[in-house]
Amino acid sequence: MSMNPLTAEIPLFPLGTVLFQGGVLPLQIFEPRYLDMVSRCMREDKPFGVVLIRAGSDTWRPGSTGPELFQIGTQARIVDFNQLGNGRLGITARGERKFRIREVSEQPDHLLIGRVSYLPEEPALGVGDEHRDLVDLLEQLLTHPSVQALDLDIDLKDARSVGWRLSELLPIEAEIKQSLLQLQLPRERLSELTRLVNKLRG
Repeated sequence: MSMNPLTAEIPLFPLGTVLFQGGVLPLQIFEPRYLDMVSRCMREDKPFGVVLIRAGSDTWRPGSTGPELFQIGTQARIVDFNQLGNGRLGITARGERKFRIREVSEQPDHLLIGRVSYLPEEPALGVGDEHRDLVDLLEQLLTHPSVQALDLDIDLKDARSVGWRLSELLPIEAEIKQSLLQLQLPRERLSELTRLVNKLRG
């Protein structure tokens, strides 16, 4: 099996949401540039990049400079699609590995293309006793019907998996999710999540 290169050029999808590895992202596509991107990704089995908008808007208008993006994003691959009644295309994408944007160029149709370098895989670690509360909390969240509908792939013994899924599911601001995404050490993310959960519980 050939190793994936450490750098690539991928289309970028700026969003107001953060995707983590193994996460599930349902999207409704209606803009021509993204419909083209999706059909190309599906035809060629190519990924695209999900990046959080730092400032501005992704809605293109004449004279607009486009959104300001965070530099760290997550590669996504389309795993399901369906035509919606409202003329939109519904897709489900799954998060893969993280990348750092090196350079962004804009196509004539205003689709952004990122030259990205992939970040190293996070180390696989067990969940320490000090983070058992987070596992209990995640197990509670997993009983919720709307979470069950996402059909998430979770390993409750893996610090990475627990941290990624909690980061997605907790009601915290996108910028905070982004800071959790940018951490490379799973236990550091769990410690930060413990702090955030205690704050939420007030």
